[in-house]
Amino acid sequence: MERTQENGTLRLADVGKRVHLVGWIANRRILGGIAFLDLRDRSGIVQLLVRDINAIPDVRNEYVVSVAGVVRAKENPNPKLATGEIEVEVERLEVLSKAITTPFIIADETDALEDTRLQYRYLDLRRPILQKRLRTRAQLMRITREYFDGEGFTEIETPILNLATPEGARDYLVPSRVKNGSFYALPQSPQLFKQLLMIGGIERYYQIAKCFRDEDLRADRQPEFTQIDVETSFLDQDQILTLCEGLLKRYFKEILNIEIETPLRRLNYWDAMETYGSDKPDTRFDLKLVDVAETMKKSSFEAFQSTPYIRALVVPHYAEKATRKVLDELTAEARKFRLRGLTALKYVNGALEGSFLKFMDEAVRQELIAKLNLSDGDYVLIAAHAERRPVCFGLGALRTRLAKELNLIPENSYDLLWVVNFPMFDPVDDQPGVYSAEHHPFTRPRDEDLQYLDSDPERVLAYAYDIVINGYEAGGGTLRIYDHDTQWKIFRLLGLSEEDVARKFGWFVDAFQYGVPPHGGFALGLDRLTMIFTGTDNIRDVIAFPKNLQATDPMSHAPMPVGKEALDAVGIEVKKN
Repeated sequence: MERTQENGTLRLADVGKRVHLVGWIANRRILGGIAFLDLRDRSGIVQLLVRDINAIPDVRNEYVVSVAGVVRAKENPNPKLATGEIEVEVERLEVLSKAITTPFIIADETDALEDTRLQYRYLDLRRPILQKRLRTRAQLMRITREYFDGEGFTEIETPILNLATPEGARDYLVPSRVKNGSFYALPQSPQLFKQLLMIGGIERYYQIAKCFRDEDLRADRQPEFTQIDVETSFLDQDQILTLCEGLLKRYFKEILNIEIETPLRRLNYWDAMETYGSDKPDTRFDLKLVDVAETMKKSSFEAFQSTPYIRALVVPHYAEKATRKVLDELTAEARKFRLRGLTALKYVNGALEGSFLKFMDEAVRQELIAKLNLSDGDYVLIAAHAERRPVCFGLGALRTRLAKELNLIPENSYDLLWVVNFPMFDPVDDQPGVYSAEHHPFTRPRDEDLQYLDSDPERVLAYAYDIVINGYEAGGGTLRIYDHDTQWKIFRLLGLSEEDVARKFGWFVDAFQYGVPPHGGFALGLDRLTMIFTGTDNIRDVIAFPKNLQATDPMSHAPMPVGKEALDAVGIEVKKN
């Protein structure tokens, strides 16, 4: 029986049409001798009317069936269903495949545990909401290819098996059978190869690339992820950001029918940190950090006298809710960012309240009230540290947590911005004068900051930029170093010897001797973009076959031990922890 159309496409205009449909039985209701069956395929659900239940084979939920019938108008339409105004009166029904009872209900709303859904992912994929998310992912990929093809880019695949690259996370290693004792590394990104493509004169490259990082997982991370990778030659930072904005405009228009205004606003890294406590700030709500160092140093609290970074976060109308238990929870969160504790104050009936007031005379109290522009019922959290990052990141995390709790974030809204001018270096904790690369060792310092490389590396900013959407780092990139001498100066500042460089990426640095064009690029996280466009905060919702938080696949049970014969072939002996 040949299918004539998909179930979810039937409408009132089809009344009287004879159709052949296929799909899964999503639900059945027997009323006397009459049966109502919901038939689901990838396009949606349509109701089947069987006037004589004895005239068709026995069917159960998730049976695969083929149906012939006539489209009729419903006497009682269902406005919640796209096909709710019609039903198909069945003339013939054939069971193509039977099904046992499923371990959970196949519907958008399900109470099944995530690991159960991942164990039976092939059943989970039948849920319409999951299929919609995967179609949005495919739409993003289609738009990407159309856009870059139209801009004269060449899509090029880079190697999956390669040497380890300095990306900051642990590599997944692949043993070599033909060269025992040696290993490939799966790419954390195509970083070095896309730069070599620029040296090779390609000028405009893009790729939808698989990347791998062996790192601790969370709601928006997977060990195997996909990025939209772009590299160009002879474009400056403004031109690259404009190129990316053009793609984002296409995404929002074609997927959500939303016109975004460009150019997007740009926020300097330290302004973002000082104002919002994050390098990926969600600015859809207005809670901001305030510098209160000068005021708090006037208190008699000795620890504040020599602390350079003291910031406050005002939470409006939260004083009544902020119990001791709440403060303990917020303090525990702050400690994750190396903050020893929080100072908490309430502003009630025109006066401050809190145990810290014993360190503040009336003049200091009034100065703080004016500085923070407090209103009745406000709650004040104050953090202090000898370094700027812990204070900013700590209060920034509390800012986001409290905004969600207080429903301060408007629904169905989108906020896009660039964070630019990142620091070139990140000081290593408790090791003065030791630095790691904020992005990677090939990031280009700003021209005006080259003079500080020797004298004050922490002052050096980079041509580095992140695109932030609703508080998610949706992507980012940098201009790359193309000068041999500057590259080696950066290597030395990062503590890399000539031997280190030769061992890690000497093959890459050798290419710099043969004429390197000015180049730069960006990468967008396809998984995170799909999360944003489908309204989920769980990356596993937008990947067909994801891993769980333990980086395992409950369906296939990967990873699994392998036999001795396979290990011997690659010269590996497993040592159990």
